[in-house]
Formats: sequence, C-alpha cells, structure tokens
Amino acid sequence: MSSKSRLRFMSIGFFLFILLSTPLLIKANESEVGDEDLDGLEELLAAEKEEEEALKDQGDKFSEAEIVKRAQAIVVELNNDNTERIVGSNEYVLVMGYATWCARSAELMPHFAQAANSLKEMGSSLVLAKVDAERYSKAATFLGVKGFPTLLLFVNGTAQPYTGGFTGEELVIWATKKTGAPVVRLSSKVEAQKFLNKHQTFVIGLFENFEVPSHEEFVKAAISNNDIQFVETSDVKVAEILYPGIPSKSSFVGFVKSEPEKFVAFEGALKEELILKFTEENKFPLVTVLTELNAPRVYGSLTNLQVFIFAEVDDYQSLLPFLQNVARKFKSKIMFIYVDPAEENLAKPILSLFGLETEEPIALSHDYKHGLKYLLDSKLTMSSLEEFCSGLLSGTLLPFYKSEPVSENNDIVQKVVGKTFDIVVLENTQNVLLEVYTPWCINCDVTSKQVEKLAKYFKGQPDLIFARIDASTNEHPKLQVDDFPTLLFYPAGDKSNPIKVPTKSSLKELAASISKRIRGEGRESSKDQIKDEL
Repeated sequence: MSSKSRLRFMSIGFFLFILLSTPLLIKANESEVGDEDLDGLEELLAAEKEEEEALKDQGDKFSEAEIVKRAQAIVVELNNDNTERIVGSNEYVLVMGYATWCARSAELMPHFAQAANSLKEMGSSLVLAKVDAERYSKAATFLGVKGFPTLLLFVNGTAQPYTGGFTGEELVIWATKKTGAPVVRLSSKVEAQKFLNKHQTFVIGLFENFEVPSHEEFVKAAISNNDIQFVETSDVKVAEILYPGIPSKSSFVGFVKSEPEKFVAFEGALKEELILKFTEENKFPLVTVLTELNAPRVYGSLTNLQVFIFAEVDDYQSLLPFLQNVARKFKSKIMFIYVDPAEENLAKPILSLFGLETEEPIALSHDYKHGLKYLLDSKLTMSSLEEFCSGLLSGTLLPFYKSEPVSENNDIVQKVVGKTFDIVVLENTQNVLLEVYTPWCINCDVTSKQVEKLAKYFKGQPDLIFARIDASTNEHPKLQVDDFPTLLFYPAGDKSNPIKVPTKSSLKELAASISKRIRGEGRESSKDQIKDEL
C-alpha cells in the first residue's frame, strides 16, 4: 500500500469513528444535564411559544386586511369615462362619492367594502361603486355628488338619497330593503343560525300564517323603517333560535340587540305606527357611544330629549353601570349619549356651545327646539343624574347660560359677563350703553374704538355707564343678539326695552344720540325708535 493510500484509509477510518461515537457522546451529555439546565430549557421553550403565538396573531390581522382588500376589489371604480355606462346599464347601483383627504370618507370606506362583500355572498344584483369626486369631477357632477362622503342609490339611472346607517351591516340592511324583500323569511333552524351569525340587531315576527292583518302591518313597518332588519317565521322552534323563550302566540313581535335588555317584547296592537315607535325606542343601546358614523342617526333620533355624558374612557367604563340604570328608568323619554372628549370633532362643537372644558365627568342637555341648554352643576352620580333627568322632563330645571368668570375691572368701558349682566345692566339705576361683540367679528374693532372714545367724552357723567360683553363666551336670557357689533342703549327708567343704536353712525352722531337719550327727549315707542335710527 502506498503512503497516499494509507493516509486516505486513516482519514476515512477517523471520520467513521467520530460518526459512530457521536450518539454516545450526546447520550452521555444528556445524562449529565442538571435541574438548572432543564429550568433554562423550559424558559427558552416558553419564550419560543410566545413568539409563535405573536406571529399567529399577526397572521390573523394580515388575513383580516386581506379580506378588506379583496372586498374593496369588489367595489367598482368609477371615472369620467365609465360612470354613465355603469349607472345606466345596471338596475341598482349604490355609489359612494369621496375625497382622498376626507377623514369621514376614509372611515366609511372599509364599511362600504364590507357591505359589498356581504351583498355579493347573498347573491344581490346591487352594484356598489365609488368615485374620487375631486379627481373625476365630471363623473361627480353627473352623479350629483356635492359633499364628502355622499351615498346615492341609482334605480334604473335615477338617483335616490341614502337614508340608512353607516356600518357594514346597516348599509346591507338598507340596500336589501330598497332592492329586494323588506323582510327576511326563515323556515329552518339552520337558516336561523346563519341569520343570527350575521345580525346583532333585528326585529323578529312570529306568525301562525302570513295572511293575517297583523302580518301585513308588520311588513308595512319593515318597508317604512330603513335602519333595522326585520325577520319573520311561522315556526316557533325556528323563532327560538333568535329569541329564546319566545311565547307561543298566533302573532308575536320582539326586538333583539346586544344589550343588557337583549330581548324586548312588543306589547299592544300590531299596527304599523306602533311597531315603528317600538323599533325607534329600542334601536339604540341604553347608552349610545357617539361616533362619526352614527352621529347623523343619533341627532336625527325621534327622542326629543338627549342627555350627553362627557368623561374620559376609563371614567366612562366605571360610570356605565349606573348610567345604564338611569337610562333604563327614562327609556323612550330621554336618549343617553356618551361622548369621548378626546374625539374633538364630536366633543368640541357641543362643549363650545356651553363654553365648557372637561376635567371631570359632566352631564348636559340641549333643547334644540327652544334653544335652551341645561347643565348638571353637581358631581355626576346616579342620584344627581336621576334628579337632573326628572327636572328635564318636568320642565323645572333652570336653563344654563355660559359666562366668563367674574373679574375686577376698572376700565373706562366696563366688562360685563353673563353672571354680572343683571347687576351692571338691568338692575343698575343709571343709563347704560352696551356694546355686544365677538372676537371673530370683522367690524367690531372699529365700533369698540368708537365706544372707548365716547366713554372718555362722557367721563364724569353721573347717570351714564359704558359697558361691553363678549357674546361668544357669555349669555343671558334677556340678551338676544344675532348681529355683531350691536349697540344697545338701556334707559334708566325702562331697562326692559333697550334701544338699538346704529353702529354705522359717525362719532359725532353717536354722541348727539346719547346726549338726547340722557335728556329723555324724542323717546317714541321702541319699535318706531329702532326703525327711525336704522
């Protein structure tokens, strides 16, 4: 054997020895592993398991995103070239006009896509389409898109305004009612279970047969209502899937929702108007959380009295049980609405109306019909809220008028706030010239300078006071002014009939007018006086 052959043979032999002895080495090492090493290994395995679960969660989220993406692909993209053809060649087309910069459009888009997906699964012939109204202005004009977002239903090319809700389920309900049967009829438990998996809120009707007058009234109500899905069956066992414990009656109507009062039975004569009233009273939760999407429905509710609760999210969760208890007591009479102060688009308009900021939970109400506001001026508790609501219903609550804090001022033109209006203006025995202004008023600065000059000119006049009030932050029931700036002269002897002084007069004319008022000359009836001076 040559030296090269011997060397190759030795190398192969050494390799085989290592290969065969490796399992023995591993076995020996395993037998030497201590408890501490096992503990460390268990920790490592636990960490790996957590990572796997985290990855799985990410995968689930990705899948949801893919579902939305696929749903959005179902929505037809309209442009200047295809809009007229698509709308004209389909019996039903639901169009969403949007703008890329519009936050509400962005919020609605996934719900619109979800509705498109659901309607496709149902086999609906309705086409859902969207148009970027700013990019395709010609198409937007043809469709009649004037704001963002805009929803329009085209039936054989003729547009109808959308009047439903804005969640995926609400879009589907409205669309199916307008393009198909207003009531879903179920004949098996399997159908009932599938329906229950898709709908959280609905009105159920159980009828021995569908030829009775009460069923006709039920269908009329379903057609008139655009928000809630109506479902019917003649089989008690099928109905029990949707409404457990449903009474075995020849005709029964009930409301189902995901609330503490999940099942509510209708009582009374089965008439269209009464079923609609029952539906309206039950369609909202005991306490409704205000969102951009449900705001139109909330403000358009038939419940005239609304109480708004403002509180941080954590505080709201702790308040919710007693809020629901109070809401239950005043159900159908007062609507309770929670607003998160962090949602500025929703909270700021209401809080600004009251001139308030939220540091602690507050409750307030606004009577839109009479323009009156009410504020719970004590700590928000179950008893204080009940008392507030009782007073609201009985009309015994004192209206709230916003006011800046009272402060010392020695200016030549006195600052008046809501809380000092009575003392400075109405109860004062002197004549008062009051300037009513707002910070955003363009012409108010000119009038303010004129008032200051007049105050200096009449300085030392014992029976005359010059004052001003910021109408944007102060209110009083006897100060109703809509035009700014406004000058009002309150005569010492008749504070209930202030005289409107023209703000466009020259300084000399204003001074002459005030001197005349102080002397009490030329005082005709208030109406004639105002007319002459204007």
